[in-house]
Amino acid sequence: MANRIRAALFAIIYKKNLRLSSQSKQGNTSGENINLMTVDVERTGFFSWYLHDIWRVPVQIVLALLILYKNLGYASLVSFIATIILMLANVPLGKLQEKIQGELMESKDQRMKVTSEALRNMRILKLQGWEMKFLAKIIKLRNFETKWLKKLLYTSAMTTFAFSSAPMFVSMVTFGFCVLMGIQLDSGKILSALVTFEILQEPIYSLPDTITMVVQIKVSLDRITSFLCLDDLQQNIVQKLPRDSAKVAVEIVNGNFSWDLHSPNLTLKDINFRVYNGMKVVVCGSVGSGKSSLLSCILGEVSKVSGAIMLKGTKAYVAQLPWIQSGKIVDNILFGKEMDKERYEMILEACSLKKDLELFAFGDQTIIGERGINLSGGQKQRIQIARALYHDADIYLLDDPFSAVDAHTGTHLFKECLLGILSSKTVIYVTHQVEFFPSADLILVMRDGKITQVGKYEEILNSGTDFMELVGVHKKALAELNSIEHGDDNLINGDEDGNMLCSKKSIEDDEVTEPKNYETQKMVGSKEQLVQEEKREKGGVSPSVYWKYVTAAYKGAFVPLILLAQILFELLQVVSSYWMVLATPFLEDVRSHFNGSTLIFIYIALTLGSSLCTLIRSMLIVTVGYKTSTLLFNKMHLCIFRAPMLFFDSTPSGRILNRASIDQSAVDISIPHKFEEVLISIIGFLGTIAVMSQVAWKMLIVFIPMTVACIWYQQYYISAARELSRLVGVCQAPIIQHFAESSLGSTTIRCFDQEEKFIDTNLKLVDRYLRPKFHFSGALEWLCFRMDMLASITYAIFLVFLILVPKGVLNPGVMGLAVTYGLSFSMHGLIWDLCGLESKIISIERILQYTCIPSEPPLIVEENRPSHEWPSQGEVRLVDLHVRYASHLPLVLRGLTCTFPGGIKIGIVGRTGSGKSTFVQALFHMLEPVAGQIWIDGVNIFKIGLHDLRSRLSIIPQDPTMFEGTLRSNLDPLEEYTDEQIWEVLYWSMIPQPNC
Repeated sequence: MANRIRAALFAIIYKKNLRLSSQSKQGNTSGENINLMTVDVERTGFFSWYLHDIWRVPVQIVLALLILYKNLGYASLVSFIATIILMLANVPLGKLQEKIQGELMESKDQRMKVTSEALRNMRILKLQGWEMKFLAKIIKLRNFETKWLKKLLYTSAMTTFAFSSAPMFVSMVTFGFCVLMGIQLDSGKILSALVTFEILQEPIYSLPDTITMVVQIKVSLDRITSFLCLDDLQQNIVQKLPRDSAKVAVEIVNGNFSWDLHSPNLTLKDINFRVYNGMKVVVCGSVGSGKSSLLSCILGEVSKVSGAIMLKGTKAYVAQLPWIQSGKIVDNILFGKEMDKERYEMILEACSLKKDLELFAFGDQTIIGERGINLSGGQKQRIQIARALYHDADIYLLDDPFSAVDAHTGTHLFKECLLGILSSKTVIYVTHQVEFFPSADLILVMRDGKITQVGKYEEILNSGTDFMELVGVHKKALAELNSIEHGDDNLINGDEDGNMLCSKKSIEDDEVTEPKNYETQKMVGSKEQLVQEEKREKGGVSPSVYWKYVTAAYKGAFVPLILLAQILFELLQVVSSYWMVLATPFLEDVRSHFNGSTLIFIYIALTLGSSLCTLIRSMLIVTVGYKTSTLLFNKMHLCIFRAPMLFFDSTPSGRILNRASIDQSAVDISIPHKFEEVLISIIGFLGTIAVMSQVAWKMLIVFIPMTVACIWYQQYYISAARELSRLVGVCQAPIIQHFAESSLGSTTIRCFDQEEKFIDTNLKLVDRYLRPKFHFSGALEWLCFRMDMLASITYAIFLVFLILVPKGVLNPGVMGLAVTYGLSFSMHGLIWDLCGLESKIISIERILQYTCIPSEPPLIVEENRPSHEWPSQGEVRLVDLHVRYASHLPLVLRGLTCTFPGGIKIGIVGRTGSGKSTFVQALFHMLEPVAGQIWIDGVNIFKIGLHDLRSRLSIIPQDPTMFEGTLRSNLDPLEEYTDEQIWEVLYWSMIPQPNC
């Protein structure tokens, strides 16, 4: 049942995610989505373990009270009132826990949002020297989360204390009432009452856990319901024209569209145009004029306010920002379609991908990292174009497809793809490159969300200002570049003016070097895929994992105190039971040696002492638990943020997020509770054995083989359960990864009508995840059945021993007490708790894996700190620089020697994969050099701290980076400047600057 619930929720949430409107996505953060697919779904599935407690607990309580009434008469009414009071106490406690749980999940959402953003943009964070600032932001959010976590844990501890003391409280009140009302108590009645209180103990003790789970499930279901109630994309925005209709391929009539229906400002206004079959249509305009939004309208992604959109045939889409799915290159190109080898080879040739694939050791079977991390920008764009071409659609929508490639490759793509393979197709493409305008059949010029000009190139060239302005700006830029080229030819000749000095050898070497990007070097050199299967431990959980956990907080100083508190609790429990049995007569007509007040006073003292021990134990465990979780969280995140970029390139973010969400949640709440349960089970089991052996020492002969059998069963079971638990952790990360990728590429998925394929992939991943969970549950039931059988056989033998004891040898009250304790004797609970702990401790094992990641060089080297003015001139000098990405990989930069004088503008050009980005990474010390040096203003950058270097340099990355939030937060992600300072920078940036 639990697995079916999980599978259903995974599928429903995933389907909903593919249908969300853009407005809904704006109000729903990535952190919330990750927690939905991890914490909330898992918690909802786990609730099935507690489902039957909702009816079982009241039934057990009613039956226990009926037994009390039969033995104690009206005194049982006091027990009933005391139990009702305890039950009513659940109401305020439940509401308080629900409030705390809701706040905790909201704070967790905020933390996961920032964490996922940081992992997604880790390269830019390291280049800018921001990683520690973002880590501090995550730690700050974690500290806020910890406040609610502490409240939840302490509230749960108080609830556990109250309800674990409840049976003792009920027995104390009941016995006290009997003494007060003069009801005769004998050993038989007391034993019967103790057994009844034992029956009451289980439902009342399990009540806090049930309440907590009900509260948690309510919060999780409310969150899932809120997500499922978000607005979907408008249906039937685009009207499908029949294929045998007129020659019109795309037509918009009086269209008004808006990304936000609640905003009074329309995104696109009064859109009217018609595109016929086979036409090539250019959409141009200044930045922000609405070009991409127009393509999104045709795709049906923008909410329609009024008007009509008509489209005939299938469509294919190339996004402005390439969306590449994790997996093989060939799968990204085929994108769900069958392989047609001849067409496939033709498209590879047209997209200039053949040479790139030849450089990869695995060719088109190369596994692409997350978001195409091991591909250059141009390679990602060309794979995306190849995917659209292979789809063989009727209408192609290309959003600035040539921006990420060099001029030569762009011209090749235009000729081979648009004018070649797509010569008979309808193509609407956005571009800023004026050289592609004359080949268009129709040009749409946009400004401020409106189409201001429509026509062919010759028709509108001189007919209006908007198009002339675009062409004029382009021609002016070309003229300026030409003047620089002719005026500064001596820059590359190494003349005596010293503007730029390059060694002849390095230039010659560069000329004969075949261009290879760093990812190609990794593939060719290592013959290994960049992204490997997630590593997991094998065999038993190392004792060092347990030791590191229990000694992480306060060096384990509280552990002896916790043990002592539980031992005293069990000891006082046994003594109080013995006291009530031995201090009362066995027969009604025999007088007791103690008066009623003394009897009940000592019993109350022992009961209160055991309750106090319970409180101390619970508080100490909670304190140690949240302190340990905080220490492990901080250590893991510090190691992650200090890891080199190669770690992030080869590790999908889903694996990291899985540890930061599911595993961290287990460390926060589940593992301390599991340790407490194991401690209670072990001490309680030993106490039961002690009582039973004291009555019949021969039982020790039975306990020994029974214990050996239980240990053998447990060891046989745990080897399978442990590996299944590890598989569960490994199999959950791909679900998160696929969910996040699908969310980013939902527009592309819908355009290519691949929703069913992606939903099917999600279901396969869910099946793969639930398979070990199902086998784990089956193995657990297998073990529990055998434990119960062993316990029943042992108890039966014990009863036989008692029957064979001659009359008068043992005190009947003590024998009855032993029988009473024997009722609760079972290895079931102990083995269950031990195996549950070992299954949960896998989360500690996985977190500790990420506390041992190799780190980058130090952020600050105190003995080599540059001056505050550095760099003042900007001179960059490379001396025989050799760089590779790992020790087993070939060199990427070989013997590079060059000097860039300060104060001049340097352009670095080369084909895709020629080493331009590698040079930049070396300049920012993202890579460790094999040999050579880089000097900036006389300072060797490899000798100073990374923060001192990267914080003094600045970069505009190849891939634009935006963080979730406001424009204000994106302009100042670290919140270091005032609004006045930001407005001042914006004001000066809008004023045209004179040429320098």
